Amino acid sequence: MRSLRSSGAAMIALLTVLVLAVAGCSSADDSAESDGGERVVPTINGDVAIPADPQRVVVLNYALAGYLFDLDVPVVATTTESTDEKGEFAEQWADDAKEQGTVLLPWSVDGFDMEAILEQDPDLIVAGGIGFPFKHATTAYDELSKIAPTVVVGDDLTEWQSQYEFIADRVVGKPEVYQDAVAEYDARIGEVKNNITVPDGDSVFLSMLADGRAYVLIEDRGLPKEFAKVGFRPAPLFATGKYQPYTKDGDSFELSTEQVGQVLTQPTLFAAGFNADVTSIDQMRKQPIWAALPSFQKNQAYDLPYWTQRSDYDEAMKTLDIIEAKFGKK
Repeated sequence: MRSLRSSGAAMIALLTVLVLAVAGCSSADDSAESDGGERVVPTINGDVAIPADPQRVVVLNYALAGYLFDLDVPVVATTTESTDEKGEFAEQWADDAKEQGTVLLPWSVDGFDMEAILEQDPDLIVAGGIGFPFKHATTAYDELSKIAPTVVVGDDLTEWQSQYEFIADRVVGKPEVYQDAVAEYDARIGEVKNNITVPDGDSVFLSMLADGRAYVLIEDRGLPKEFAKVGFRPAPLFATGKYQPYTKDGDSFELSTEQVGQVLTQPTLFAAGFNADVTSIDQMRKQPIWAALPSFQKNQAYDLPYWTQRSDYDEAMKTLDIIEAKFGKK
């Protein structure tokens, strides 16, 4: 178990809820626990009554699974990271998943495998997040709810902090675990900021697809926002109003091949693969369209692991380590 997990967490969560109930209060997110051992969670689908102490949770978004493991919640199954692979456990929660006997569930661009979910006999389903997992969860919500109480994490929660807070506070009733995580993260932000030299000028952040298409991460959310906390200046491209996210509340927008040379004029560039390390700066440099960019000419184009784009808490901490290693003061 990781150090941020509270000892006696279940008892602490229960006592916290009881104290709030006696005081006539609720959490910041208005969650409440009933006398019947249920927690009522306000969601985008309305109030959902879930078990106060779920024992068989199915997670229908690989990117959300880490929060449940951090919160000591029994995860019987989670979908694979990508729709086109059998998948494997993420490094940061692999040990917990193996210890719990967690299994990986298949899914596709067309939706979830309902039979596979049903076979897990869940008492709670946690779904949603960003991209296809959210789309599938909202489309199949009624069907999922017939299998077990289903909580959909809204796609407006685009950063690990908001996702973690929602799950820790509303769903699990352990806000103190989230608060400890944020405190540790903020402390690490301060350390990294003091230990690095940030390149001058604006930076741009790309999500690269296997077919070569490039998506620019929107500067005021997700990964660019986290880089800004340690002193980088994400280029305000989306703020110009010229671009639309790939989907409503999405975290990136596509550039055509013709736009690459016109738009990506920033002195610093970061590139990560989407859902896999599908390319590298060295591979991109072999293509004239990329080699001609100022960032490549200045040798200020940098690889990032694919998981940095939509990181959970543990991955966000690892991203700070990467930043410190790349830009540490000499």
